[in-house]
Amino acid sequence: MDLKSRLRDGDAPVFLYGTTPPRSGAPREQIESAVEKLAARLSGLPVDGVVVYDIQDETGRTGQPRPFPFTATMDPREYSVLLRARTWLTPITYKALGNLDERAWQSWLVESAQADLRLVSVVGRPTSGVRYPLSLSRAVRVAGEHPAGFTVGGVAIAERHTQRRSESARLLAKAVEGCAYFISQTVYHAPPTQRLLADYVRDCRGAALAPRPIVLTFAPCGREKTLAFLRWLGVNIAPETASRILSGADPLRKSIEICRDNLRRILDEPYAAEVPLGINVESVSINRDEIDASIELFQALREVMAGR
Repeated sequence: MDLKSRLRDGDAPVFLYGTTPPRSGAPREQIESAVEKLAARLSGLPVDGVVVYDIQDETGRTGQPRPFPFTATMDPREYSVLLRARTWLTPITYKALGNLDERAWQSWLVESAQADLRLVSVVGRPTSGVRYPLSLSRAVRVAGEHPAGFTVGGVAIAERHTQRRSESARLLAKAVEGCAYFISQTVYHAPPTQRLLADYVRDCRGAALAPRPIVLTFAPCGREKTLAFLRWLGVNIAPETASRILSGADPLRKSIEICRDNLRRILDEPYAAEVPLGINVESVSINRDEIDASIELFQALREVMAGR
């Protein structure tokens, strides 16, 4: 069964690996080297597809300084095509809407269909309270209704599921608009994800709708600056969790252990029998040891899923 069918059906968990394209304007040999290195890391791994992110400047989302400077990247569609040709893995290409209007969005979809990139995850804007020419909900609906037959995904962020704002209701609305699956923000604290999934299953029952597959994202962390960057992105990392990672003799191994335990806690709840869950592993770091640790993390989490 291909990745599109597995995402839509949710009969078996999908296992994905997330990556960021090289910087914009990078020499061709550097891009090709990045493709070869990632292909080598993924060789032999039971990966169902690669997630190619579309990086946007999120400085408007928070008043906190960015731990790493923002660097624009090459078009994720171009990188998706290169990775598919080298790895034979199906890419899920992210698209940040930015200031696109509907005409530009339609053009983007036509170009993506011509490149046979039909698995698309649509990302909204990092700054709330600003009017944009194309809303996220409209963009999802347009993509879902496009004659090219896109499979459209969205983002799930457990940290924003609160009493004042229901992320569960947002997932339900996005599913109605056309989202066939969701990929979560990086998980480093199980309770927010547990609450979100429990409420999502409850809300799906109330609406008489089947829950859409949710792919849970995890990332290794072995440095204080990497941890600070994850927090800047909005990831919930408790002080005691940070201390356990950074004070250990082997921070990366400790972070893998924490991710593995969080996944076990998430799976050990009644909702896990109703909502299809998958795994996405990414590295938010450019450091070799943290990138290598992402492969070890992938294997550890797959073992947890296999033993559920």
